[in-house]
Amino acid sequence: MKVESGKWKVLVLVCVSIAFHFPLSTSHSASAQVGNLGKFDSRLLHYGIQVGYTQSMFDLEYSDEAALRQTLQGVTSYYAAGFHIAVIGDLRLNDWFNLRLLPGVTLVTREITYSWEAGYLPTHPLTERRRSVESVYGDLPLELKFRAKRYGNFRPYLTAGVSYGFDFASLRENKNQSDQSIIRLQPHDFRYSLGVGFDVFLRYVKFAIEFKMNLGLVDLKVEDPDIYIRSFNNVTTRTFMLSFTFEG
Repeated sequence: MKVESGKWKVLVLVCVSIAFHFPLSTSHSASAQVGNLGKFDSRLLHYGIQVGYTQSMFDLEYSDEAALRQTLQGVTSYYAAGFHIAVIGDLRLNDWFNLRLLPGVTLVTREITYSWEAGYLPTHPLTERRRSVESVYGDLPLELKFRAKRYGNFRPYLTAGVSYGFDFASLRENKNQSDQSIIRLQPHDFRYSLGVGFDVFLRYVKFAIEFKMNLGLVDLKVEDPDIYIRSFNNVTTRTFMLSFTFEG
């Protein structure tokens, strides 16, 4: 069962709004008011660091296995909090576009809730209603950054890109410390992303607040006879990220 997210729609609307309100034809009077770090965006290459808060979930489909549907009404994923840190390598392409490489690490948790048939629970008292799936991704994103016209010490931008992630948590054994089966995932993940941000030029560094959505392209499910894993198909990831960047 796929879970719709209002956050994704909001992000798209914000991106469209930015594109319309800060066109390339912004008046020359805006550029005349440049303040701090006036020549920062004319540099060919610069570096920085990014830290962020994430909310992640699975996009998944309820299994069509007939025997399983007799004991399970459905399965749902919910957003759970995580953390992200990355370094930034930024290459200036022209006045409007930059190419950015952001290798980093993301710690994410996804929650899965199981809705069991009422008659199944009394005969299986140890049945769990919720499972947490933790991942530690080594990420390698490549993004194209479009910068609108600068106004004073403020400059909005849009980003779009692709990324590869390797889940180090997938290398662990198939049992946790309580000898309970864990939900394992494929270690390799490919995603695409869309984001919107706001550069703020301070006296010595450029600071930015960025909102971004990452959507997985790869089915991460590992086949397993465990009922908690058999209950769903076609698992992909979805991550909403609020990040703060410092570039110098």
